[in-house]
Amino acid sequence: MPWNPNPKLWRDPVPADAARYDPADVFAAGLRNHHVANTAYPIAHQQTFKPYRVTRSEHAEVVARSFADIGDMCLYVHVPFCETRCSFCEYTVVGKSELDQTEAYVDALLREFELYDRQLALGSRRYFGLDIGGGTPGYLSAAQVERILAAIHARVTFEPGSDISIETTPSLAAADPAKLAAFRALGIDRISMGIQVIQPDLLRVLNRSGNGVEHHHRAVEAIRRAGFQRFNVDLMYGFAGQSLASWQATLDHAIALNPDYITLYRMRYKLTRISHQADAVTLDAIRPMSDLAKNRLREAGFHANPGKTTFSRIPGDVGTSSYLAKRVQTGIPYLGLGLGSQTFTHTSIAYNDGAAGKQLRPYFESVAAGRLPIQDLYDLPARHMMGKMAAVSFYFGEIQRAPFLAKFGVPLEEVFGPEIRFVLDQGWMTLRDDALALTPEGVHCYNGIIPLFAAPSIQRYLLERDPHQAADMVRNRDLALRTGARISHAVGPGDEAALG
Repeated sequence: MPWNPNPKLWRDPVPADAARYDPADVFAAGLRNHHVANTAYPIAHQQTFKPYRVTRSEHAEVVARSFADIGDMCLYVHVPFCETRCSFCEYTVVGKSELDQTEAYVDALLREFELYDRQLALGSRRYFGLDIGGGTPGYLSAAQVERILAAIHARVTFEPGSDISIETTPSLAAADPAKLAAFRALGIDRISMGIQVIQPDLLRVLNRSGNGVEHHHRAVEAIRRAGFQRFNVDLMYGFAGQSLASWQATLDHAIALNPDYITLYRMRYKLTRISHQADAVTLDAIRPMSDLAKNRLREAGFHANPGKTTFSRIPGDVGTSSYLAKRVQTGIPYLGLGLGSQTFTHTSIAYNDGAAGKQLRPYFESVAAGRLPIQDLYDLPARHMMGKMAAVSFYFGEIQRAPFLAKFGVPLEEVFGPEIRFVLDQGWMTLRDDALALTPEGVHCYNGIIPLFAAPSIQRYLLERDPHQAADMVRNRDLALRTGARISHAVGPGDEAALG
């Protein structure tokens, strides 16, 4: 069933989201707060989303209404298990004490899928991709992943060109080649491995010493022998103490592993155990790292348009999973399954139980009670849904005009006329027939550009926020001071939901 945008579907904005701010002021506020002004949306959800929060008694009704006219969508399955929690992690991950509950977790996950199927008749829709993310999905056994995929395939059918993608770590991939072969035999098309950095002292600070270079070549050999022809490596930059020389060494090492894609992630300090280090990382330090990476990858035959975070060496292949590509390019709705997962429709955003406390118990209890395991559900006005679509679009460095019009029933330039004129006049973006796209100059200041498309309540938050005194950073800085040196090797949950 095609999506037919109707303005009456979106709830009215509160006064904070009906305001209008000068684009130059918003841009400056975004750059000033560059550690939080990025592709994660929303910002300060406890303020900016609060007026739109739905009570638990209304969850089933709002979920049914949100999915009522959706024909095309994707699926995401979250696996929260990790042997350790990396210090840079902002996501819903559980610690070592819960690693013995993987089978119980898969049981709950499949029960959640059944609950959604009963309410939404999932088989009546078209699906364009499935991502199995985490956490560390590779921590599950092949039999457990097979159970998940069998349950999904029994209820839904994927469209031609769709793929299934999974994540692993170097240590897991190197240690269990048979599991990788089983994953490939199950029809998983794409695999992503997080290297992040190779600098030994930085790996210790990030609590990733167990995934050093000694595992990498054996991991890649196992991935290729398993038959994966779509292999991505994740790298990260923008850490305190990360030198340009060490970043180049990481890039050169990753290129030598000969993956099909390399994805670059700039460190996002918000909601992490090392957020107290944010002040030590300036834009003047980050921009040369970004330039170095893009130039080095292009020299090695990897390609991406300005602003895109995933570089591909396969012509015509954007490099990401079809799930992420559809999210970025079209704003397609998706159902998130599992602890803390995010679900996105045309009119709402939801976060599953466990997103805040990062514990399995609330999720298990909801599923056992036969209710959708939703922690927070927000029934949102159009401007917030536009802001979410725009923020995610910057993973590819551009906002597609036709999908925006199809999704909201109004041209991008009609909603954001002053903002678009501002970035065009500065030479930071170009307006093509198909997209509003970052220029190479705009890439250097995209932290100021992304907030231009956010809802006014988020813009106001950035305008008023002091990056050196903001509560989200201070909380984690204080935690670091209390725990002293242990913060460099922190393992355990954060204190808020990671909303990305």
